[in-house]
Amino acid sequence: MNRPANLDVLLQPRPPSPLQEVRDERFERCGVRLLLKRDDLVHPELPGNKWRKLAPNLRAAVAGGYRELATFGGAYSNHLRATAAAGRLLGLGTVGVVRGDELAGRPLNDSLARCAADGMRLHFVSRSDYRRKAEPAVLARLLEDAGAASAYAVPEGGSNALALEGCAALGRELRGVSETVAVACGTGGTLAGLAAGLAPGQRALGVPVLAGGFLGGGIRSLQQQAFGGPAGDWSLAEGFDHGGYARVPAALEAFAAGFEERHGVPVERIYVAKLLWALAELAERGGFPRGSAVTAVVTGRP
Repeated sequence: MNRPANLDVLLQPRPPSPLQEVRDERFERCGVRLLLKRDDLVHPELPGNKWRKLAPNLRAAVAGGYRELATFGGAYSNHLRATAAAGRLLGLGTVGVVRGDELAGRPLNDSLARCAADGMRLHFVSRSDYRRKAEPAVLARLLEDAGAASAYAVPEGGSNALALEGCAALGRELRGVSETVAVACGTGGTLAGLAAGLAPGQRALGVPVLAGGFLGGGIRSLQQQAFGGPAGDWSLAEGFDHGGYARVPAALEAFAAGFEERHGVPVERIYVAKLLWALAELAERGGFPRGSAVTAVVTGRP
């Protein structure tokens, strides 16, 4: 079988994802229109930015004759789950290098159990080694220890130069739709590619879901690798991490549940809820001109 040619047949993606306008009083009283780019509907098991970032890497892996994918993530990583699902759909083996060797002797949480059910072999590593995985020698050792030295390696979050090309296609789908296009950020790869695909005059706004203020340099580095330099108009709205990654305090939960009830849209809590909260608060602060529109990219489902 010519696997590269049949990748879309096997995975059956549904781009372009639909655009949905919602009437929300928190935006309307500020004179701002809110649109949702429903990228959560682009693929049933590889939704949103997971499809955008993984698809180019899957094509490269299949075209290169690799039989196994290896990648990295934390215990609740959406990226690990998506990679495991892609491997199952394509008949490729998958290895997940998981942050936290203290987890090795514990029962798997629902997220890691789903990875294992999809055939992913899990390898737990110390947090200190995990932090150094970008160093070539450490990366080689981690893959060797995981029995994945010959696997096609996808970085944490799927963010590399190939992934940015996939996310630039998302930007091209949104050309001319609104003045601002916003997305929640983990590693920054989606924002880096999205900004490159938008039209002149549009801006991409990233809402980091982790504290620390470290994303800017990473985004610039990714754009250098993918496009040879800066691409597009982008900025970050810090301070909406709600206590850190995977933290969903009661106020955020109530906000997300209320949005779901009013608009009938499922709200993923770790990324999308923080994005929508940030946009509502920025609108209240006058962060978007009256008469303008902002598009929120829905990158995943609960």
